[in-house]
Amino acid sequence: MAKKTSFDYDLIVIGSGAGGSAAATIAARAGKKVAIIEADTFGGDSPNWSDVPTKALLHAAQLYDEARHGARFGLRSTTMGYNYPSLRAWKDLAVKRTGAGGNRRYYEGEGISTFNGTAHFLTPNEISVNRRHLSASHFLIATGSHWVAPNIQGLDDVSYLTPRTILEAMRPPRSLYIIGGGTIGVEIAQLMAIFGTKVYIAEIASRLLPQEDQEVGVLMERMLREQKGVTALTQTRTLMVIKDGVGKRVTYTRGGVEKSIHVDDVLIATGRVPTVDIGLENASVEYTPKGIEVDEFLQTSARHIYAAGDVLGHSSHTHTALLESRIAANNLLHAKDRITPDYTATPKLTFTYPGVASVGLSEDDCLKRDLRINKSIAPLNIIARSNTSDFRDGFVKVIADKKGVLLGATVVAPHAAEIIHELTLAIKYQLTAQQVASTPHAFLSWSEAVRVACAKLS
Repeated sequence: MAKKTSFDYDLIVIGSGAGGSAAATIAARAGKKVAIIEADTFGGDSPNWSDVPTKALLHAAQLYDEARHGARFGLRSTTMGYNYPSLRAWKDLAVKRTGAGGNRRYYEGEGISTFNGTAHFLTPNEISVNRRHLSASHFLIATGSHWVAPNIQGLDDVSYLTPRTILEAMRPPRSLYIIGGGTIGVEIAQLMAIFGTKVYIAEIASRLLPQEDQEVGVLMERMLREQKGVTALTQTRTLMVIKDGVGKRVTYTRGGVEKSIHVDDVLIATGRVPTVDIGLENASVEYTPKGIEVDEFLQTSARHIYAAGDVLGHSSHTHTALLESRIAANNLLHAKDRITPDYTATPKLTFTYPGVASVGLSEDDCLKRDLRINKSIAPLNIIARSNTSDFRDGFVKVIADKKGVLLGATVVAPHAAEIIHELTLAIKYQLTAQQVASTPHAFLSWSEAVRVACAKLS
């Protein structure tokens, strides 16, 4: 990163979320003159509006749900209740505690100049923010992505919720129609259902969580229905939303039959698109509506501009954006020793109860690649912990090649997010199922199911 005195900064980072924050800090600590620009709240989506507040509410909801069903353990808990304003206060406290939300002061403490406003490229080395012109020898674009409403008749004329705005609601809606049955849709479905909302969740695919293996969606749909009264409308296309009294009337088609239902609110949990409307053509940066195009070093078509995170248009994991931010910082600072991000073994998580975690290739991925595989499933009910915790729904599934090397794994269990890391390590370092199975696993841990699943393949 050559220092040119003719520019205001050595590096301007556009976006203060996971894709931008690490790089800005690394460059500043390396003695570079850095500015960071944020169009919304400093810290970006994850600590302010998605991961942190959602998981804080889910933790409280799952605690409440467990306690309410404590009679089977001899606990008197039928009079349990909740105070929603207090729950929101807890969510706000969790956001504050992480320190990453609204953290403008943090960057200033690192000697980074901060600007709150929308950046727009004027030339390859100059941008405008709030009518101010700023120049830099290098840029990192980490503008992330934003929710876009699907093309549904009438949707523009009614008020609807997003995963961001529902967190600010004063109370849970009495009934809710969720469009999108991916990770976020399913998390919010469970969260709201626990607090008494009648939830409908519509998904075009044939199962909920369509990015996961088939067994996951089938199990989660059954559990949401049986335990929380959630109606899963798979293979469903939402046609129209209109205002109907104080609520909304939603018309959808499923299996060739058109139906309509009345609900209090509609939530859009599908269709995040990269935020690329920042004058990229003025900087000669190639992009499409699907994202900015980069090479394996995260460098755009303009050599002095890099990009990281959701703006690239692939998976929206906070840990992936952080990885890319660090890689981009390295490549900006050390042009002769550039490195590439290694995406193998990046876990995907859904923080429901039970949790869903997967890593590596799914069965569908293996089919598309024409790989010859072996697979095995260990249901949770075959390990002792399922008895002591009285939890029998869930499984560990592992996929290996014909030599026994692990290619992919899925865990549906309490604490799935923690259990998956053993399998993440195994897949990253190409261990065999036999090697994992022969590693001692502590008795009465959920992870015994990992040993059993791998032992079936070895």
